[in-house]
Amino acid sequence: MQWTDRIRQVKIVLVATAVAIALASLLVSHFLVRDLSKEELHRMRIWAEALHSLNEADETTDLALVLSVMEGNNTIPVIVLNSEGGIDDYRNITDTAHVEDYARRMLMAGDTIRVDSQLVCYDESIMLKRLQAWPYVQLGIVLIFVVVAIFALLSSKRAEQNKVWVGLSKETAHQLGTPVSSLMAWVEMLKEQYPDDELLPEMDKDVKRLQLIADRFSKIGSLPEPVEGSMNEVLEHVVDYMDRRTSRQVEMIRRFPDHEVIVRMNASLFEWVIENLCKNAVDAMEGKGTITLTLVDEEEQVVIEVQDTGKGIRKKDLGNVFTPGFTTKKRGWGLGLSLARRIVEEYHKGRIFVKQSELGKGTTFRIEIPK
Repeated sequence: MQWTDRIRQVKIVLVATAVAIALASLLVSHFLVRDLSKEELHRMRIWAEALHSLNEADETTDLALVLSVMEGNNTIPVIVLNSEGGIDDYRNITDTAHVEDYARRMLMAGDTIRVDSQLVCYDESIMLKRLQAWPYVQLGIVLIFVVVAIFALLSSKRAEQNKVWVGLSKETAHQLGTPVSSLMAWVEMLKEQYPDDELLPEMDKDVKRLQLIADRFSKIGSLPEPVEGSMNEVLEHVVDYMDRRTSRQVEMIRRFPDHEVIVRMNASLFEWVIENLCKNAVDAMEGKGTITLTLVDEEEQVVIEVQDTGKGIRKKDLGNVFTPGFTTKKRGWGLGLSLARRIVEEYHKGRIFVKQSELGKGTTFRIEIPK
C-alpha cells in the first residue's frame, strides 16, 4: 500500500502542478491581451484622427505626417465604410474576396469608430489573436506531458511489480521443490511399511497438493503455453476440492452447460484463479452461505461467474481489490486477486472484474476468456 500511496501522491502533485501552470499562464496572458487591446484601440483612434485630418485637409495640412500615421498601421485589419455602407478603403486584409462579410462581422462585434460620414471598422491583429490562443496551446502541452508522465510512472510500477512476482514465484517454487520431493519419498516408504494404513492416502493427497502448488508458482514465474482443455472439468475440480475443505454450511451450486466448453488455457493456473475466488467467498461468508459457479459458452468468449452471499465489498474498495498488497482481512498478503488478474489478463488475454457487489448481500466476480 505504501507504493500505491506514493503513486497516488505523485499523480496528485503532477496534476496540481499542471493546473498551477495553466492558471498562471492564463492569468499572465489575460493581462497581456488586455494591455495590447488597449494599445491597439489607442492606435486605431489615432488612425481615425489621421483619416479625419485627411478628409478635412487644406493647403495648411501636413499631409506627410497624416499619410505617415495611416501607412504606419501594418498589423490591424481596417475597413472604411461610407454613409451608404459601401467600402471606401481597407488595409491589412488578406482575404480580399470576402471584405464585405468581414465588415459585417466587425459591425456585429461593435469594433467601430465614427469619422465624419464614414465608419472605421477594425479587428484584432493577428499577433493579438495568437497571444489569446497561446495559453490553451500551452495548457494542452502541459496536459499531454502530465498524461505521458503518469503513464510512464504506472508502466514502471507494473514492470517492477512483475519482476517482484516472477522472482517471488520462482523462489517459492524452488524452495518448495526439495521438501516436497522428500515428503513424497517418505510417503512411499510409509506405504511399503504400512500398506493398510488409512491415513497414508490422505497424506499422499496433501503431498500431491503441495506439489501442485509448487508447479503453479513455477508456471507463474514463466510464460506457460496454453493448451485446449475443458473448462467444465476445471470448475468441477474446484468444486470437489472446496467441498472437501469447507464446512457443510457452505453450498456449492453449479450452473454449467450440458456440452463441454473447450478453451485454450493453462488448466492448473486457471484452477488456481477459481479456487482463490471461492476461498475469498468462503471468508466473506464467514463459513456459511452459498457459492454459485456459472459457466456460459458465448459465440466469441467463455464467461465464468463466481457469486457468493457474503458481506460484499465497500464501494470505496472496489477500485483496489486487484491492487497488490490490498486486503480487508486480518491475515494475508493481499496477493491472491492480483495474481488472479495476472493469470487471466496476461496469460489468457481475458478480463476479470467485479460485476456486482452489495453490502450484506454478496459479490459477483466475472471472468471473460476469448475463444
